[in-house]
Amino acid sequence: MKISLSQRKLKDGRISLSIEFYRGSEITDNGKRKHLRNFENLDTYLIIDPKTAKEKKENKEALEFAENVIAIRKAEFAQGRFELKNTAKAKRVFLNFFADLAEEKRTLDSSNNYGNWFSTYQHLKKVVPKNLTFEEIDEYFIKKVRKYFEKDAISKSDLPLSQNSKYSYFNKFKAALRNAFDNGYLTINYAAKIKSFEQAESQREYLIFDELQRLAKAECKYPVLKKAFLFSCLSGLRWSDINTLIWKEVRDEGDISRVNFRQEKTEGVEYLYISKQARELLGERQDPQERVFKGLKYGMTYNTEIIRWCNRAAVPKHITFHSARHTNAVLLLENGADIYTVSKRLGHRELRTTQIYAKIVDSKMKEAAEIIPELNIEF
Repeated sequence: MKISLSQRKLKDGRISLSIEFYRGSEITDNGKRKHLRNFENLDTYLIIDPKTAKEKKENKEALEFAENVIAIRKAEFAQGRFELKNTAKAKRVFLNFFADLAEEKRTLDSSNNYGNWFSTYQHLKKVVPKNLTFEEIDEYFIKKVRKYFEKDAISKSDLPLSQNSKYSYFNKFKAALRNAFDNGYLTINYAAKIKSFEQAESQREYLIFDELQRLAKAECKYPVLKKAFLFSCLSGLRWSDINTLIWKEVRDEGDISRVNFRQEKTEGVEYLYISKQARELLGERQDPQERVFKGLKYGMTYNTEIIRWCNRAAVPKHITFHSARHTNAVLLLENGADIYTVSKRLGHRELRTTQIYAKIVDSKMKEAAEIIPELNIEF
């Protein structure tokens, strides 16, 4: 590997400085020699034929900066950062690499995470040339992909992507670039060079206590769905953790019960105390390896039944199973639980995730709504 300074004269009369990574050459299929080079643009320029002391000083500082970066890149190369830059990896097709990463998620991660990777892949096929290889990737390509997600990408409903979809999909793209750099397909960590989209604050639909009480009394076509949903409202467990909960993970310790489980989303081990009523919803203890909510399924049938169940209970909200988890957080905070305890019960890694619920139940905000005296309105 030869790392050196490259200078290119621009139309405006300046000289653009970049770093050249020369990896030798190879003979192509048609018998011609092809030189293998990558470039890192430094966004630094020289003034041709400097005349004033100021221009000469700027040129000197630009060259010193470039030489310092070259010294850093050579040190990184010596430490093995570029040791995987071989021809085979450089010639791998990017879309094939991304598809393989997405397939890994199907095996290792939750279905929801795989779904995001798969959706990102479908979008990338619209903007990334089919046979584009890693040696063809540069900053222009990265910016082109970002611009696609920002302005051109549309959803299955032919609508512009939501802010959170842009955030999610582009972050999957960046994760692939980071993985490629770590494994030697790229010589430059482009993921660190490009800014992600801001994440929009999503609206969390939840039930107030009276609505939850009406649901508890209303008929649900599938008893196991009703038990699981109400258990989530009382415990805060996610669908994925409730669906995989087995009796071995339910511990009865006298009058106190808790569930010991590994969160599917975060893979963290949790020890969650549950109320007596929540324990009653689980029913009688069965074999240790048997599912607690045997027969519970995920699909359109059960999702539709939640909506119909809400209609029977006169709850005019778009409620999903995940709304039960939101309901648990809001009810805990409204009934005096401190935010740190709620955060720990929900298994949040960061307190700011839980603070969104605190905003929902802000009592001062509720009081402020009635602070203005009533008007005498006539029409």
